Amino acid sequence: MTRQDLRNIAIIAHVDHGKTTLVDEMLKQSGTFRENQAVNERVMDSNDIERERGITILAKNTSIMYKGVKINVVDTPGHADFGGEVERVLKMVDGVVLLVDAAEGPMPQTRFVLQKALELGHKIIVAVNKIDRPDARLDEIEDEVLELFMDLDADDDQLESPFLFCSGRDGTATKDYHTPGTDIIPLLDEIIEYIPAPTAPDEGSMQMLVSSIDYNEYVGRIAIGRIERGEMNVNQEVSVGDYHQSKKEYRGKIVSMYQIEGLNRVPCQSAKAGDIVCVSGLENISIGDTICDFGQFEALPFVKISEPTVEMTFAVNDSPFAGKEGKFVTSRQLRDRLFRELLKDVSLRVKEAENTDSFKVSGRGEMHLSILIENMRREGYELSVSTPRVLFKEIDGKLCEPIEKLVIDVPEECVGAVMEKLGKRKAELVNMAPVGTRQRLEFLIPARGLFGYRSEFLTDTKGEGILNSIFDSYKPYKGDIDRRSNGSLIAFETGEAVTYGLYNAQERGSLFIGAGTPVYEGMVVGCSPKAEDLVVNVCKRKHLTNTRASGSDDALRLVPPINFSLEDCLEFLNDDELLEVTPESLRIRKRILNNNMRAKSRNKK
Repeated sequence: MTRQDLRNIAIIAHVDHGKTTLVDEMLKQSGTFRENQAVNERVMDSNDIERERGITILAKNTSIMYKGVKINVVDTPGHADFGGEVERVLKMVDGVVLLVDAAEGPMPQTRFVLQKALELGHKIIVAVNKIDRPDARLDEIEDEVLELFMDLDADDDQLESPFLFCSGRDGTATKDYHTPGTDIIPLLDEIIEYIPAPTAPDEGSMQMLVSSIDYNEYVGRIAIGRIERGEMNVNQEVSVGDYHQSKKEYRGKIVSMYQIEGLNRVPCQSAKAGDIVCVSGLENISIGDTICDFGQFEALPFVKISEPTVEMTFAVNDSPFAGKEGKFVTSRQLRDRLFRELLKDVSLRVKEAENTDSFKVSGRGEMHLSILIENMRREGYELSVSTPRVLFKEIDGKLCEPIEKLVIDVPEECVGAVMEKLGKRKAELVNMAPVGTRQRLEFLIPARGLFGYRSEFLTDTKGEGILNSIFDSYKPYKGDIDRRSNGSLIAFETGEAVTYGLYNAQERGSLFIGAGTPVYEGMVVGCSPKAEDLVVNVCKRKHLTNTRASGSDDALRLVPPINFSLEDCLEFLNDDELLEVTPESLRIRKRILNNNMRAKSRNKK
């Protein structure tokens, strides 16, 4: 059976190559919105954090009606830390639109997502996006993409993939970039002509593979996936289980079913093979499960998700300010929230640590875990987190560590500074080539060598550098790397920071706090240029006397404090420090708060 009235595609690309903007134009020009409807930019980025950061974090489904054909479109994340989202949604589709920036060309994540699509045998349409950029390199980009196809052992059919040239912002697509496009229609035509229609056996019971999970307080878990065979109906009795038989097969009932039309979920009574549907009513359903007709269970294999490489410890906040700003502060609440996240995020791992108040949380990278922390603090959780650590493995009796492939685009005058810093972090240069007016450097670097480097990199390149990395492989341990070259300024006592104390402290380094900020003993209030930590008294007040000298009471001038984001805090953290995260504050603190006890423990070492 072939569904000629249906196409299932995913849009894949490196971060910031314009996937979500292109989907916007596809929705607008296919008539999904009313003419007078007010529509946000990047309408698919519905999450607050996605809109603030301008990145896609969760894969999302939409659909377009064009020439009587329903095109189900999955918009995927481009950041390497969310690669698990891309890997699993590729099982739902029959083809992909690969977006490549007209100036940057194929980047690390482009390679990763294309490799996954080729392994599944998907048809690929290459869309070179942002052709209106003044530094576009259209002839070179075509050659670079074909080289990438050959590197990844694409078959002859895949090497003949069609190329289109698009401007997502202007909403145009054309097959020949010498002839400017006027609308996005050539891309929609190519999808209908080139991407195969879903096919399914005429005979056999119903089968559906769950590729994504949503959660709703009213109906519980909502399973999203594609029906591979047969027909599914509301109130149907089904059997649920998984391919690896890690849990017992159980009986359930489809309570409600939705199909996606435009940006809305529309209730339906039945759906056929090839349709992407959302179903509710099945308790304990999780990603990778198969739903079948009751009594005719036959599991479908699920894509193997790449293992996490970075681990952090999430613990109950035990600072002197604990419980003042958060709504959820206990270990039970923290545990429930982390294990609930496992239902939606297949790349995440959570293990209970030795003591009952902490949990080891592993993910694909610093950003993967920082987005989880940010979501939790917005929901009202209060917790403390440790510095990120890489996960080592023993392979053939040798200690091995994760190695990242790092791709950097920098102005030529900054190459020396970048190479010097990366040399200290055990990076190995594997390729160097000019790209337009800039240099592209490719390194293999231990994942721990990247911790704390991004802010240094922006300083060294005067904000002009572009840095991207993706997991490459596990290789033998490369030796010690200094995590941080500067020390911390630590509060001497509990109280409120005052101008006089801060004025004296700022001579020792850069401050993170301003006057009036509550502090406690052991809290990190600034950064020292020297390698060792310094204790400063930011609560110290000026002693008043009966005599006054002219000029002595002039206003004290404070340097504006450094405001750290969550990622900046995680980069700054040292091994003996924790980050206190509350809905209102981010505070860096020492693990041992008492200054005397901390000095004794350091002397013992």
